[in-house]
Amino acid sequence: MNSVEVSNEQLLKLVNGKNALHNLSVPILVEKVLARQEGILTSTGAIRATTGKYTGRSPEDKFIVEEASTKDRIDWGKVNKPISEVAFENLYKKVLSYLKDKDEVFVFNGYAGADKKVRMPIQVINEFAWHNLFSQQMFIRPTEEDLKTHQPEFTVISAPNFKADPEVDGTRSETFIIISFEKRTVLIGGTEYAGEIKKSIFSVMNYVLPEQNILSMHCSSNVGQEGDVALFFGLSGTGKTTLSADPKRRLIGDDEHGWSSSGVFNIEGGCYAKCINLTREKEPQIFDAIRFGSVLENVVVDEESRKADYDDNSLTENTRAAYQIDNIDNIIVPSIAGHPNTIVFLTADAFGVLPPISKLTKEQAMYHFLSGYTSKLAGTERGVTAPQATFSTCFGSPFLPLPATEYAEMLGQKIDEHNVQVFLVNTGWTGGEYGVGSRMKLSYTRAMVQAALEGELTNAETVKNDIFGLEIPIHIPGVPDDVLQPSKTWDDQSTYYVKAKELALKFKDNFKKFSNVPKEIELLGGPRV
Repeated sequence: MNSVEVSNEQLLKLVNGKNALHNLSVPILVEKVLARQEGILTSTGAIRATTGKYTGRSPEDKFIVEEASTKDRIDWGKVNKPISEVAFENLYKKVLSYLKDKDEVFVFNGYAGADKKVRMPIQVINEFAWHNLFSQQMFIRPTEEDLKTHQPEFTVISAPNFKADPEVDGTRSETFIIISFEKRTVLIGGTEYAGEIKKSIFSVMNYVLPEQNILSMHCSSNVGQEGDVALFFGLSGTGKTTLSADPKRRLIGDDEHGWSSSGVFNIEGGCYAKCINLTREKEPQIFDAIRFGSVLENVVVDEESRKADYDDNSLTENTRAAYQIDNIDNIIVPSIAGHPNTIVFLTADAFGVLPPISKLTKEQAMYHFLSGYTSKLAGTERGVTAPQATFSTCFGSPFLPLPATEYAEMLGQKIDEHNVQVFLVNTGWTGGEYGVGSRMKLSYTRAMVQAALEGELTNAETVKNDIFGLEIPIHIPGVPDDVLQPSKTWDDQSTYYVKAKELALKFKDNFKKFSNVPKEIELLGGPRV
């Protein structure tokens, strides 16, 4: 019996062992969390758990196994770091042996992908009950009928208390997130941060779906009363969740989607919302969705009242809430819709130079999709005052195993095929850079997005921004005309152009890494400097 057969037998013994608890109901999982003292019950009935020193993802500890069938497909580099099959196999056996000796191991069988024609049956094996509860919130739950025929095509094994030995195991630290596409397994250890479970499956889908000619996307999506579909791409802090949660439109999903020949579908069955400074007034849907069965991660809770203090960032700024999507009333069921009519790229430009809204050609859409620009604001260090331009390829580079151009080419084809309108929306600064100007009013942004979604900008009169080459509408109801033209909001136009050229050069410098992109994408889609 070879090494692979031995480890497969180990997995079957673990899953079928007496200590393996399969697809427990939410109430029983909640009881397990409390009995095992993994978390506490809050005033809304949600579970609160903390994750120790790891309160976010560990991208430096993420690896993909270098295997014969996949090594020529992976975009190897800083994001996708290789690890040997031998190192993976040895670590895999150690983790399975570790879990075999636990009193309880929790198993969830479910799905990734709301479209039944292409959904992936998955299995999540957890050391912690609260991680299994998290998995039930995030992924698509099976029916009793589904479970009779459920055969997992990918397995996530999460053992947070198992620490790797870098010198022996070939990892960078005690923490590891390793994907083996041949063994169809994700191995997680050394970190309690639940987001690694969610994002590892997203990384898998970003490899698997394009093989089926389905574009996988890091975006939110909603559908209007006429059945019109909108996609919202944007990095953290750009307003993706806020703008997609529209009372006039039904939510398809808030983070991960596929776009097939039939249309758009949600990859997940839940939401993993940031909840720092959360209030019912600002985000009523998210606030009211956090109830029994939901999981709060690293949120400070009052010891007596057990009320969550969403303003307290003493554990981390990255506080999170995980809940089933049907905790939100205004959703489409199942999470499937037709082809997008409108795509919105969101950026929070702290340079204050990008237009608040502009229409994009296909080439510009591909350019800005590949760029994935937003601004990271200055931190609290003394003397650090300038914003930092941040580029995340395809608005999700940490989760893309394939070359970025493959995703961009698919997007361009679909824009052409379905005659999709694409807009770049700046939710960042106006009237000056961060520290001088002010944040774009949410009411203005909502008015602009509404006009885009309702088709009011399809034939609108525009003027071209001479640095970025973007077509800017000259009038939108509810928005002052001068606000639409960024240079007009600055007191000193010469300073505006200096800053605009500075940002344009950052775009061009970042784009140098795409050596195999057709030249017309940069020539027709990028800045004119």
